[in-house]
Amino acid sequence: MINLVFGNSLWQLIKQSDIVTQIVLLILVGMSIVCWAIFFYKIILLRIKKQQMKKVLVDMMQVNTIDRLLTITSTYSQTLPGYFLSKNLLFLKALLESESGKHRLNSRECEFMQHHIVQTIDEMVISEESYLAVLSTTAAAAPLLGLFGTVWGLVHAFVRISELQAADITVVAPGIAEALITTLMGLMVAIPALVMYSYLSSQMRVIEQSFMKLGDRLAFVVQQFCVSE
Repeated sequence: MINLVFGNSLWQLIKQSDIVTQIVLLILVGMSIVCWAIFFYKIILLRIKKQQMKKVLVDMMQVNTIDRLLTITSTYSQTLPGYFLSKNLLFLKALLESESGKHRLNSRECEFMQHHIVQTIDEMVISEESYLAVLSTTAAAAPLLGLFGTVWGLVHAFVRISELQAADITVVAPGIAEALITTLMGLMVAIPALVMYSYLSSQMRVIEQSFMKLGDRLAFVVQQFCVSE
C-alpha cells in the first residue's frame, strides 16, 4: 500500500497529469496540512484547559464565601476558568455598585446575574470551538474536490483517447489512473478530518459540562447576595 501511494509509478502519474489535476492535488495537500496542524494545536490546548477546569472545580467545591471566591479567582486569573470567574464577578460588582451603598441584589438583578453566567458559558464554548469548522468543512469538501478532479481527469483522458483514435487498455489505463488520484487524495484528506472533528467535538462537550458545573457553583455562591422580595 505504501509503495502504491508513494511509489515511483504514482509519482509519474502525478507529474504527467494536467495543471488542473495538479492544482486540485496541491489544494488537498494544503487542506490536510492545515487540518493536522489545527488538530494538534487544539488537542494540546484542550488537554491543558481540562486540567485547569478540574483543579478549579475541586477548589470551588470548598467555596462558601465571596472572599474565598475572590482568592480562587485571583489564583487562577491566567487560566480559562479564572477568566470565566473574573468576568462574572465584574458583572456582579457592577450590579452591586448600581446603587451606592447597596450590598444585596433584588430578585430581578439575581436573574440578570444568572443569565449573565449562562451567556458567558455560551460565549466561551463558542470561542473554544474555533477552527472546528475548518475540520468539518474539509471533511465535507475534500471528497467533492477529489471528485471534481476525477471528472476533469476522465474528460482529459477521453479527449486524449479521441485524439489517438485508439481505445487499447495501454492508452485508457494511464488516463483513468491519473483521474482517480484526486479521489484517492480527497478520501485520504476527508476521513482523518472527520475523525479529528468528531474527537475534538467530544472533548468540547467535556469542557462545556465543566463550565456548566462551574457556573452552577458560582451561582450558588452568588445567592448570598440575593434577597427575596
